[in-house]
Amino acid sequence: MTATSTGIIASFHLIRYTGLDAMRHMAFDRPVLRGTGGLRFWRLLGTGRGRSMSLSADLRRWALFAVWDGERALDRFLERSPVAARWRDEAVESWHVRLVPLSSRGGWGGRDPLAGAAPGPSAPPHAPPHGPVAVLTRASIRPWRLAAFYRSIPDVDRLLRRQDGCVASIGVGEWPLARQATFSLWDDEQAIGRFAYRAAAHRDVIGRVRREDWYSEELFARFSPFGSEGSWDGRDPLRPGRA
Repeated sequence: MTATSTGIIASFHLIRYTGLDAMRHMAFDRPVLRGTGGLRFWRLLGTGRGRSMSLSADLRRWALFAVWDGERALDRFLERSPVAARWRDEAVESWHVRLVPLSSRGGWGGRDPLAGAAPGPSAPPHAPPHGPVAVLTRASIRPWRLAAFYRSIPDVDRLLRRQDGCVASIGVGEWPLARQATFSLWDDEQAIGRFAYRAAAHRDVIGRVRREDWYSEELFARFSPFGSEGSWDGRDPLRPGRA
């Protein structure tokens, strides 16, 4: 992406409900989100039980990834949207974070959802490598590569659980099995580099992805997170003194 001062930001919202019937919101929220002003891109996402993409599903917890024209558009949504009102009224736990785009490559549904975005005038004063980094990875897996992909996941999940510098991570997805993503938080850029290039399990999987052409589409994006609120598994992973 080229550097601009568009002020475009993203957000990630993780919502846990009490009942398994929360799946109905996936259908009812779509027309509301389509009509939301200032919302450039969005995806409603189911969540897994692992820290990376996995076959498991948590039917009580759902996520929204969104890209906004600026913080005012996000603020209006949080203050006025019936979707956000229901989060406040019905969720037993919710976590929200604002994200300044740092870099993006690849696509989601045939487009780059962060095209033209870069840190704008509303960006927080810190920036990597001096602050935490959020990473979104997303892939459409070719049907004939699904078995190989899911056989590789347990090793990566175990690695993430013990990875130094990984603050939090969750597997999310649009479609069962074939359209998967991971949202993760890291202490800094160096922590991401240690996982991506030095961890053997992850490095081996990435090598196979490239050699065997597992994905028909993929997206890798990094953000500077700020303005988090609420809790994720009982804590705000970005709060100072979280350990």
